[in-house]
Amino acid sequence: MVVGASFKAGMMSSDEVLKAVFPLLDVKDLARCMEVCKQWRDIAKDDYFWKCLCARRWPSICKRPNPTLTYYKLYQTFYKRQKRRKLLPPRLSFDDLEFFIDIWTDDRLIFSEVVPGPALLTGIKAPPPGICYMLRSHLEGPLYRMTLPIQPRFTIPFAQSASVSVLARRKDSNRVACVMNKPPFDYVDRSSCRALAFDYLDFSPLYPFISDTRAWVSLFFLDDGSEGVMDVFGIELDFCDAANSKEEVLWLLDMLDWK
Repeated sequence: MVVGASFKAGMMSSDEVLKAVFPLLDVKDLARCMEVCKQWRDIAKDDYFWKCLCARRWPSICKRPNPTLTYYKLYQTFYKRQKRRKLLPPRLSFDDLEFFIDIWTDDRLIFSEVVPGPALLTGIKAPPPGICYMLRSHLEGPLYRMTLPIQPRFTIPFAQSASVSVLARRKDSNRVACVMNKPPFDYVDRSSCRALAFDYLDFSPLYPFISDTRAWVSLFFLDDGSEGVMDVFGIELDFCDAANSKEEVLWLLDMLDWK
């Protein structure tokens, strides 16, 4: 039988052999065959083979005649999640933005600044001496940061509650959006010397399916463990749930409900 099969295979052309074998392959092996040479690629792109694969994965779709896409394109499109597409250049820049940041302890205003957008990109170049290792690692890490040094520094007793408000203004249209509406700094991590507050962003009605995206503000402080106060020297604004690059942040801000 083996000799007969070999003899019979020898009487077949190479194209016929490939057409007999390709329907037996799984998608990974068939895709690898397409990389061997032009002849193999041209044969492997035959829609019959890909219809066989589609029939294994989505049997019902093969019951409809004449799909809009070829079965090859259909399988290529839906078999696995597509790679994340590169963002187009944002329509907004940090030069077009300024941020209004206000911080209270109880009802007393302790910090109030209008911060130009580019100032958040400059970062904290010279952290004060004595900051903890975890905070130094955070500031020196490779992740995208929007940070601002506080000058002069202020203190907040650990026993007092604090809250923050952040508005943003677009210079190109003079419209304003709310980023944070006085959420409290509910979480104080003394091991990393950070106090954190978050609020959910309000998006334009043009984007009805975007929700539950948070903005975070962190206060960086020194803690000598004796005075019971946070000696605040920096602020960080981030959208780590959804945006981790300058371009992503600008696209996110562009989608806010600007008034």
